[in-house]
Order: sequence, then C-alpha cells, then structure tokens
Amino acid sequence: MIVKIFLWGAVVTLPVFLVQIGLASLLGGINMGTLARNIIYWFFIIACSEELFKYLVIKIKVTGSPNLDEPLDIMLYMVIAALGFAAVENVLYLIAPVGQRSLNQIIDHTLIIALVRFVGATFLHTLCSAVIGYAVAISLCDQKNKFLEASSGIVIAVLLHGLYNFSIMTLVGSLKLIIPVVIIITLAILTFAGFKKLQKLKGICKLN
Repeated sequence: MIVKIFLWGAVVTLPVFLVQIGLASLLGGINMGTLARNIIYWFFIIACSEELFKYLVIKIKVTGSPNLDEPLDIMLYMVIAALGFAAVENVLYLIAPVGQRSLNQIIDHTLIIALVRFVGATFLHTLCSAVIGYAVAISLCDQKNKFLEASSGIVIAVLLHGLYNFSIMTLVGSLKLIIPVVIIITLAILTFAGFKKLQKLKGICKLN
C-alpha cells in the first residue's frame, strides 16, 4: 500500500501540470496588476491544485481500504503521496531545458535546484500534506464538524504553500529567505503536534 500510494503521488503530477498550464494560460489573457496576477498564480493555480490533487490520491485510493484503520494512517499516507509527487517534480526541474548555458552555468543550476527543490520543496510538500492528513483524520473522528475540520486543513496548507512560493519567487531581500524558513518551521511544528495528538487518538478512534 505504501508503494502504491507513492506511485500514485508520482503519477498525479501529470494532471496537476496540465491543469496548471491550462489555468496559467487563462490567467495570461486577463488584464490585471502584477501583484494580483502573482497571488492568483502562486496561491490558487500552483498551491491549490497541488494540495488538492495530493489529497484526492488519499481520498480515492485509501478511504475505505482495509489498510486504513487508525487516524494516524491518513497522515502517513498523505506524506507518502507527497513524497511521490515531490520526487517526480524535482526530477522534472532538474532535466528542464538548459538552452545555451555553459557547463559551469549548468552545474550551478543543478546545485541550486538540488538545494532549493530537494530540500525546501520536498519539506514543503510533505509537511503541507501532513497538515491536511491531520485535519482529515480529525474530521473522521468527529462527524459533527467533519467538513469544517477537513477543509480548514486544506486551506491552511494551501495558504502556507502559496506564501512559500510567492515569497521565494517574487520577494527580494531578506524576506525572500526569512518567510520560507518561518513557514517550514511552522509546518514542522504543526506536523509534530498533529502526530502526537493522533497517537493519543489511536486507541479511541478506529476507522472502518
């Protein structure tokens, strides 16, 4: 099941990229300011599509499975799907066309991508998915507020994911580094706290 979810997380990158290309094309035909365009692109087109598709992997492939019987399982499966997604995304960035770059420029490009993508982006994907996994797990243990709890996790993940991308791609100066670092630390704290809470629910919330 772990291998299956990892592979589905990898496969889902294709529809995500197609959706992003299509929406970006539509956005390009709309007349608006640069700030508004960047916000829509990084928060809604990029962050929202990626988080929703990773969630759909779990919703479709894990919900109802006999391999899902504890709240913590959802959080773990979300992380696994995110790792599959990040693996393919990172490789695609590495093999992007290098054009007329010199050998040194290609090496520098690869090192930068390895640092930014393999470290920052991988942490971002896995931690955002962990937050969603926690929220979904809590929602399944509390049918009364099921929709609110699950959707709040998705919204938080999308906002932090979007802010991370927006910061590193559009801001300048120290904020370009400070904001992403703060976001990763915040996500890590939320993930750790969520993991501990789901461990406590292990004995009192069984999933069918």
